[in-house]
Amino acid sequence: MYRKKIEYLQEWRHRIDRKPLIVRGARQVGKTWLIREFGHEFKCFIEINFDETPESASLFYTNNISEVVQLIEAEKGINIIPGETLLFLDEIQNAPEILTRLRYFYEKLPELHIIAAGSLLNFLFSESHFSMPVGRIEFMFLSPLSYEEYLIASSADNLLDYINSLTLKSRIPESIHKKCLTYLREYFIIGGMPEAVYFWIKQKDIIQVQRCQNNIRQTYDADFSKYGKKANPELLRLVFRKIPRLIGNKIRYINITKHEKPANLSKAIKQLNSAGIITLVYHSDGNGIPLNAQRNDKKFKSIFLDIGLYSSALSLRLSDLSNFENILVTNSGALAEQFIGQEILNLAMPWEEPEINCWHREKRSSSAEIDYLTAIGADVIPIEVKAGKTGSLRSLHVFACSKGSKIGLRFNIDLPSITKIRTKLPGFTEHDYSLLSLPLYMAEQTKRLVDDLLKTL
Repeated sequence: MYRKKIEYLQEWRHRIDRKPLIVRGARQVGKTWLIREFGHEFKCFIEINFDETPESASLFYTNNISEVVQLIEAEKGINIIPGETLLFLDEIQNAPEILTRLRYFYEKLPELHIIAAGSLLNFLFSESHFSMPVGRIEFMFLSPLSYEEYLIASSADNLLDYINSLTLKSRIPESIHKKCLTYLREYFIIGGMPEAVYFWIKQKDIIQVQRCQNNIRQTYDADFSKYGKKANPELLRLVFRKIPRLIGNKIRYINITKHEKPANLSKAIKQLNSAGIITLVYHSDGNGIPLNAQRNDKKFKSIFLDIGLYSSALSLRLSDLSNFENILVTNSGALAEQFIGQEILNLAMPWEEPEINCWHREKRSSSAEIDYLTAIGADVIPIEVKAGKTGSLRSLHVFACSKGSKIGLRFNIDLPSITKIRTKLPGFTEHDYSLLSLPLYMAEQTKRLVDDLLKTL
């Protein structure tokens, strides 16, 4: 199963200024598998799992790295050769004191390739007693398989090569367009959790996929007790159950429960965000970059970690998507918005913690809402997601006029197009911008195609 992030690991391996790498991501997104796969490129691969063997933490009792290496060699019966050995420390959240010792590997033995991975690390980093080895470690963030990675897993490499070759002037044959939508329909239900993808690709067993997705959601539920002493597992479970029904909408606490204080609900929502189960999409004024510098912490919506888990939480089945366009529309567009949200998050650089914003203009008789904002270079790009082939673009016009946007981006299930838009809205001066419409399945091509369009303006 190919993951694009392995290319970043390969670049990290040969970098002169390499530091110990911490791979972050929610549970079961494939961190361990990816690092093991990467380990095949080394002459020697040593894995220590602090969940399976918590006693292994005693090998790191000292800051003397030479002694630590000697202890690991004795324990594993393998010689560690710096430059030819990958040391993998898995489930490192169970041995947090070792994270702080990674600085000594960087300072005393920088030639050794060392990767740590773990879940729920945000909770560890936020604890007052934890001392982050700033400047001596680096991060990589891993999400579930994207749509394009799903195509590769489905042996549709030629189809992906074709998508990668498309330009602003390309015309997609209807037959290929339908084929891409067929795979997209599958992806909406299967999603990108590696185990679910494996069962579908190898066995075409949707029952096994659904069982896998249910097990993953139960694992997240069981993890709530690990969120810290101040966590409320029962409240977390309540929010976890309610969130899927709120995707695409501004979160209002009253829509979760009337029987809990807003402060407690806010805390639970942010804890799910820290665990990577959901991503909070904050309102940004959208006046420039960075977008998060202009965010309003009180105005936000959310998206789920994975569209397959989201569909599972809604009890959707593959047969429910037999008429793809109808189900997208009847679901108020939330499936399409969920998909584009997680695909835009995947556009972040490997070392950047993924983030995404939205925009609201709340004025009497002239309110407007943009599904997502993203930054490409110095340009803020407003993104509208449409479940079908048509839909009003008034909010996009309002944003473009008020911010002077060069480009607006629309995702739907129609073929690609570029349209010159001239708007004249009450209260705004006349403004021209280019509307780039892309089919949902081309979301990962956003940066490339927007860059190409900007060069023509």
